[in-house]
Amino acid sequence: MKSKFKSRTSWREKLEKPQEAKLVEVPPKMSRFGTGMMLIPTPKLVDDLIRKVPKGKLLTVGEMRKKLAADFAADVTCPLTTGIFVRIAAEAAEEDRLNNRKKITPYWRVIKDDGSLNPKFPGGVAQQTRYLRSEGFLVSPSGKKPPMVKEFERKLFKLK
Repeated sequence: MKSKFKSRTSWREKLEKPQEAKLVEVPPKMSRFGTGMMLIPTPKLVDDLIRKVPKGKLLTVGEMRKKLAADFAADVTCPLTTGIFVRIAAEAAEEDRLNNRKKITPYWRVIKDDGSLNPKFPGGVAQQTRYLRSEGFLVSPSGKKPPMVKEFERKLFKLK
C-alpha cells in the first residue's frame, strides 16, 4: 500500500514562517539566469504579489521574479525558490478554502511565462483550468504539454 507523505507543518505555517529575503551572488551553476546578485525571496513576499492580481488578470512567474528583483535591487530572483514558494502559496490557499476563509490567494491566476498552466498546483491543471474558466479565461489543451491560456498576453497584470 502506498503511503502519501504528510508534513507535520501546515502550508499556512510554511507560508508564514518568519524569514528574511536574502541577496546572494548568482551561483556559477545558475549563471544562465543572469549574473550579479540573486534575490532569494520568502514565501510571504511571493504570496503578497499573487494577492495583488485582480480577477480577469494573469501574472507570469517571470514577471513576478522581475518585480521581486527590482524591489530588492537584485539582478535576478532565484527561479527555484520562487517556484517552490508559489506552490506553498497555492497549497496554503487551498488549506484556507477548506477552513472556510473567504479571501484566499488567487494562485490560479499565476501561469508560466509561455501561458501554460502549472501541473504542480493543488488539483493539477484540471483544477487551475476550472478556476480560470470560471473567471472567463479560455484555456486550450496542448497535447502532452500542460494546457495554455489563449491570448494570455492581453490579460497580463502589470505589477507596480
